[in-house]
Order: sequence, then structure tokens, then C-alpha cells
Amino acid sequence: MTTTRTDHDSATAAPPAWLPVTAGAVTLVLWASAFVVIRHVAHDVSPGALGSGRLVVAALVMLPLVLRRGWVRPTRREWALLALGGVGWFGVYNLALNAGERHVDAGTAAMIIQIGPVIVALLAIPLFGEVLHRWLVAGMLVGFAGVAVIARGSSSDADASLLGVVLVLVAAAMYAVGVLTQKVLLRRIPSVQVVLVSFLIGAVTCLPFSGDLPGIVADGGPELWWIVYLGVFPTAIAFTTWAFALTHTDAGALSLTTFLVPLIATLIAWLTIDEVPPSLTFVGGALAIAGVLMTRRRPRVS
Repeated sequence: MTTTRTDHDSATAAPPAWLPVTAGAVTLVLWASAFVVIRHVAHDVSPGALGSGRLVVAALVMLPLVLRRGWVRPTRREWALLALGGVGWFGVYNLALNAGERHVDAGTAAMIIQIGPVIVALLAIPLFGEVLHRWLVAGMLVGFAGVAVIARGSSSDADASLLGVVLVLVAAAMYAVGVLTQKVLLRRIPSVQVVLVSFLIGAVTCLPFSGDLPGIVADGGPELWWIVYLGVFPTAIAFTTWAFALTHTDAGALSLTTFLVPLIATLIAWLTIDEVPPSLTFVGGALAIAGVLMTRRRPRVS
């Protein structure tokens, strides 16, 4: 009787198979749309205002979830990691990405960000003692070769293109910093709390570069509503749907779906703002993705 009831309760608790798949798909589309929206308003809103406004909105959305869950008091070391992740991933990341998309298109930016997992693998060697094996070295070489190809083919304005690629590459590195700090923090602190604190620290980091934000809020024009969209949908909602999908699906398989983000971003940009990356950028993007896949392979144990 006990076994039957447990099986029944487990079956009842499990969501329908289509629901995690749908949640994952929603996440990918929302994340892809962020690149397009940033590109669309990049020349009308400063990188700081776009970043701080987006993060404040996202924090307000996440706050009720944290209050409902309850607060876990971080240790001094955890506060240091929260500060590092908040400043890096959500502060510098937003500043660099928003500034970078003034010089490169949405699809190109989405492709460069995909190099983030390669940087994670590189940083994990000294931080977590992971082994530098041949697949990791090969993957790094191929991945960064892809970025070089993207830099070469992203636009006819070589100087502006190079600046944009470098800025987005900085954003990818900050993404890696955030992933590594969260890997430690999530062992004890709820994910919603980690995200909320990181949002707030990131917003404060962006604030000194947000001189135009009060005027944007006072005007109440389309720029303000694009900032609200970025805060609610690609940030707060997308992180929530991703966490749900991750809870009910295989983590490795789900993480591989993020490689669809550049394709989706390119499609949205083509349909909405009539923008398509140069053909050479797709070659570089394919190399970057191949490099990430290579870093995830493990040598055979003899």
C-alpha cells in the first residue's frame, strides 16, 4: 500500500512532459529577444541606464518570491561571492553587452556570448582544480578562433566591429564569473535569493553610468517600456522558466539548447529590425559552438 501511494504521489507531482519543454523554449526565445531589444535601443539609451533599469525591474519582480521563500543569512565569504557575481555577471556584463551592441548586430552578439562556457572551463582549472586535458585545450583554441572569425567578418567598419566584439567578449567573461560564483553559492542559498541580491548589486554597479535614466522614466516613452520588458521577460521570467525546466529535465541536454539562442536572435532581428549578421559571422559562430562542445568532452580513462 505504501509503495502504491508513493508512486501515485510521485506521478501526480510530476508535470506533464510538454511543460518543461515549453518552459525551456520560452526561456530561449526570451533570452534571444533581449539581444534584439538591446540592439534596437542601444543608441537611444546609455548602457548604464539600460542595465540598471532592467535589473531594478527584475529585482522588483523577484522580491515576492524571496519573501515567500524566506531569507538565508549569507556568511562573509558568501557575501564576497555575491558581490563578485553581482558586479561581474549583472553589472559589468550588462554595461559591456549594452555598449557592445552599439557596434555589432544582435545575432553576432548572441554568438560571441556562446564562448562563455569555454571561459568557465578555463577558469575552473585554477579555481576548482579541474584537469587541463587535450579536449579542453582543443576546444578553447577552436572556440576563440571562432571569435576571431566573427571579429573579422562582423562589419565593414573594422575599428567599430573590433570594439564591439571585444566588449561582448568581456560580457562573456563576466558571465563565466557569475556561473562560477553561483556554483558555490547555490550549495546553501536559495537560487531566488542569489539572483535577487545579484540583480541589486548589478543595478548599483550600473548606476554611475545611468545619468539619462531619470529623464527616460519621467518621459515614459517607448525606451522606458523596452527597459521594463527586458527586466520582466528576458530577466525575471526567463530565469524562472529556465529553473523550472532544469528541475524536470536533464541538465546536460537542456544546456545544449542554449546554442539555439543565436539562431533565434538572428531570426527575430531579421523579422523585426531587418538585420542579419554577415555570412562570415555564422562560420565563426559554428566554430565557437564546436569549441564549447569539445571542452565538454572528457578523455577516456585507461
